[in-house]
Amino acid sequence: MSAEDYILTHSEPEPPYLHRLYRSTNLELLNGRMASGHLQGRVLKMLVQMIRPRNILEVGTFSGYSAICMAEGLEEGGRVYTFEIDDELEDFTRRWIEQSAVASRIVFAIGDAAIEAPRLGITFDMAFIDGDKRTYTETYEAVLPLLRPGGFILADNTLWDGHVTDPAYDHDRQTQGIRRFNDHLVADDRVEQVVLPLRDGLTLIRKKA
Repeated sequence: MSAEDYILTHSEPEPPYLHRLYRSTNLELLNGRMASGHLQGRVLKMLVQMIRPRNILEVGTFSGYSAICMAEGLEEGGRVYTFEIDDELEDFTRRWIEQSAVASRIVFAIGDAAIEAPRLGITFDMAFIDGDKRTYTETYEAVLPLLRPGGFILADNTLWDGHVTDPAYDHDRQTQGIRRFNDHLVADDRVEQVVLPLRDGLTLIRKKA
């Protein structure tokens, strides 16, 4: 048994609905591995249970897997507001979100979160950034003012398959975007952060009070 399999068998099981969603994501969509999957999904749920946010902003819905996981961890009255910029994903994603047991906790919209989220007039307690890697820094700067002091941002893919430390990817725009974001965070005294080597890298960021 691999270390990964051992970890999964000793963690909370992946709910059957999410297992079917992950399988369908990989069968029907390009780059299906972008979905959070079993381990990260259970981590997202537990982080929501720990932070106890009322309002969560998600940038990059993709197939809806992570939104459903976060919604699972919400207390009564909590909401995940999730934005996907690729309108070609809408039919697939909306169907899976609306048929989930936590559909009433998720507000799904097609559009640019950096433009649309401020229009909601909501102060968020938590945000999950998983959109275009090339513009992570700009997305972060758009999200941070919407977050309450003491709130948390989770940024996905911050190790980018190890490309952030590989000179072979120096000219890759997505790798450049992640590196720029990581360097930006280190220099930002408005927040404190830690990079977790979970899956493809998950950075936990806390906005200082």
